[in-house]
Amino acid sequence: MTEDSDTIALSTQDLRAVTAFAAACAEGALGAFEDDRPGDTRPRDALAAAGEFARGGARGKALRDTATAALGAAKCAETEAGRQAAWAAMSAAAAAYLHPLARATQVKHILGAGAHAARTAELLADDDRNVGPRHLRQLARHATPLVVDVLTRFPAAPDGGGRVGELVRLLDTDLRTRLSRRSRA
Repeated sequence: MTEDSDTIALSTQDLRAVTAFAAACAEGALGAFEDDRPGDTRPRDALAAAGEFARGGARGKALRDTATAALGAAKCAETEAGRQAAWAAMSAAAAAYLHPLARATQVKHILGAGAHAARTAELLADDDRNVGPRHLRQLARHATPLVVDVLTRFPAAPDGGGRVGELVRLLDTDLRTRLSRRSRA
């Protein structure tokens, strides 16, 4: 944290790393939306914009617009799995707008895409609640040390948020525990 205990130092490199992680998390869920709404490219466009930003592109209106469009696509989804997949894509594009505020609610900007993707996987497996945690363990492998470093600058994920909130907290705990183990080794 910076001298002002309510703000956190975040560089563009930090935001790019977080966005790349979020996009990697959301990518696998995209098919659930595309099966639901063939021809609707809004979530895919949001992931493309997130990937472009992560690789050095601008963080501007186009990125915001694709995130908003993916949110709109979620509202049009026929199934809950399709909705969750679109929210994962929206969350990936929105990760670029992680705020430098020392608030637990900001953790969802980092981990929301992964949580929505894990929820998508659960729904596709007939709402099997064992699938989400397994999916999160796989997604956690995409988290670079920089992503984990950024995450640990923030307080732990907050309570609430239903099943997606539970999945955010599981991923948050997993990544923080991995960092703790690495630092002890």
